[in-house]
Amino acid sequence: MEFAHSAKAADYIQRVGDFIRAEIEPVEAEYLRAVHANSGHPYTVPPVMEELKAKAREQGLWNLFLPDETHGAGLTNVEYAPLAELMGRSPMASEVFNCSAPDTGNMEVLHLYGSAEQKQKWLEPLLRGEIRSVFCMTEPEVASSDATNMAATAVVKDDQIVLNGRKWFSSGIGHPNCRVAIFMGLTDPDAPRYAQHSMVLVPLSTPGVNIERMLPVFGRHDEPFGHGEVTFTDVRLPLDAVIAGPGRGFEIAQGRLGPGRIHHCMRLIGLAERCLDLACKRATQRVAFGKPLADLGGNRERIAKARIAINQARLLVLYTAWKLDTEGLQGARSEVSQIKVVVPNVATDVIDMAIQLHGAAGVTDDYPLAAAYTGARSLRLADGPDEVHLHLVARQELKAYAQ
Repeated sequence: MEFAHSAKAADYIQRVGDFIRAEIEPVEAEYLRAVHANSGHPYTVPPVMEELKAKAREQGLWNLFLPDETHGAGLTNVEYAPLAELMGRSPMASEVFNCSAPDTGNMEVLHLYGSAEQKQKWLEPLLRGEIRSVFCMTEPEVASSDATNMAATAVVKDDQIVLNGRKWFSSGIGHPNCRVAIFMGLTDPDAPRYAQHSMVLVPLSTPGVNIERMLPVFGRHDEPFGHGEVTFTDVRLPLDAVIAGPGRGFEIAQGRLGPGRIHHCMRLIGLAERCLDLACKRATQRVAFGKPLADLGGNRERIAKARIAINQARLLVLYTAWKLDTEGLQGARSEVSQIKVVVPNVATDVIDMAIQLHGAAGVTDDYPLAAAYTGARSLRLADGPDEVHLHLVARQELKAYAQ
């Protein structure tokens, strides 16, 4: 593995970093105040977001996650990873560059598996940043850590696909520009285990789709994106709304998850870096009992361990990105699960340390730490809980010892 950035990646790192420092950081606090001032659904997005998106697109800092040069920057996973880290430092940066989840994963699905009509109708406006999207998979009535438990249905009837079920933690559905969902449901319970489910494109205006409520996470609603509980009641769509055809849901899901977890983890590393930076500033500037906080209670060791943990996590994610680039998901399956366990845990520990150094201020919204903790802790559950990924890593490790 080559540790030096390619010339192309280095150029983007410089330009994205400069844009974040010059354009995003000066308006971030004002943007967040405006967003939280209207916390009731439907949420609102301050006009500055569209202004920043236009500037980013003009500068060629757009759809950076897509390896396809026709629509994106043509970067590998290794090249995109440090850009995701930079974006992770700000809660608004990913949207500015049109690199937000779940849109990135949904765009990859449509790019790889969508029909020409599906691409024209949904992928093109997503690529232009005109609309947002949501992925509806997790369900409240079953243990969604095992996706084969899915109870929602997507049944073929004549020339239609009919959807019924209840989804929740449908992240992004609260955004005022969210227009389409990718719904995953059971189509044929008698088919082989991983050929039973389908993915369906669902315009949110379709009769039978209802957002029942927006779910709080640690008391926060994560405006303007939000996490919704959504019911689908006899939702009828033409068969051409099915992505790649009935029964291919799991195949598509596997192709979606590898790069997406690189993105999630590198954004979290950027978030951890920002929180460590805040912790160091607090530790050196705040005085108690006649000494800077850095010289009290083992805080130097805590800061040192945070630096080591972040660096270790970053190297593991970059190694995983390299394996994805060189061997594909099959060759990097264990590593993809490893980073999904390691990085949220590291980020949570670092953020918790930073909160402790800030005292009571750390749990307020005067600092980004409380929101950061909510996001990092939640990612120990999103895209599969730690236990599922640890099981996969152990299974891969034990293969060589099978009798």
